[in-house]
Amino acid sequence: MALIVFLASILIFAMVRVTPSDPIASMTKGKRISQETREALVRQFHLDKSVPEQYVIWITGALRGDLGNSYTKKQPVTDIIAGRLPTTMQIVLMSAVLAIALSIPIGIICAVKMNTLIDRLLSTLTLILVASPVFLTAIVLMLVFALNLRWFPSFGAGKSFAENLYYLFLPSLALSLSMVALIARITRSNMIEQLNAPYATTTVAKGIPYRKVVLKHCFKNTVIPVVTVASLQIGTMIVGAVLVENVFALGGIGDVLISAIKASDYPVVQGITLLLVTVFALINLLVDILYAVIDPRIRLE
Repeated sequence: MALIVFLASILIFAMVRVTPSDPIASMTKGKRISQETREALVRQFHLDKSVPEQYVIWITGALRGDLGNSYTKKQPVTDIIAGRLPTTMQIVLMSAVLAIALSIPIGIICAVKMNTLIDRLLSTLTLILVASPVFLTAIVLMLVFALNLRWFPSFGAGKSFAENLYYLFLPSLALSLSMVALIARITRSNMIEQLNAPYATTTVAKGIPYRKVVLKHCFKNTVIPVVTVASLQIGTMIVGAVLVENVFALGGIGDVLISAIKASDYPVVQGITLLLVTVFALINLLVDILYAVIDPRIRLE
């Protein structure tokens, strides 16, 4: 994980540097400045050093929790992220809970009712959702439930925890639907395989209730692939939250990142992107550990 994050940090730093933009123009917002002022800014932000030297300064600071200062906001990047991160994390957590709560029952129902009308309807719906970009899903939900039905607000976040749940429900639902579709399809295919396995047939023949066979025996054996897909999707949600926040004007990490990209604010873009990569890698590490908790056979190996 450490190696992946390190290589990603090099790639992030290099990609930001190849953009055709002038950091000094970003700091001064295009205003004319004297040569002395320009040189002072260049020295202050280490732009007079070579790119490898700039990277070493940045990454050593990042290891200490210092991601540098924003060119445009004149604030530490860590302070900017800390002020916007709670909204983003709440959206991701709500989306993950909604996705898991909806997708697993849908997948089990489709497997048990395989090739019936309900299976075809739910499978078609999940196929549409998994193929729909998250920003398109967000716009459609906003048009239907916020602007037409007026059940939910179309932008902003609440001032208390309870208000946040209400304000962020629609963005969280938009972010979760593609995850619902994918996990439901994975659950369905694995459940069908387990229901047709010899041990399931034998268990049913012994007179054990079918519901118990489905939920206790078959579903338990589908958990590993479901957890794998869910973990990858939760990591992807963190990136997808950038788009959803922009659609609903929530003012989270996504809003800051898009503004920083437009303004060529290198430190903010680098800091947020590195954070997203690190969180994604941590989630995958935790899931690898969770495998051993779920399946004793992995511990034995």
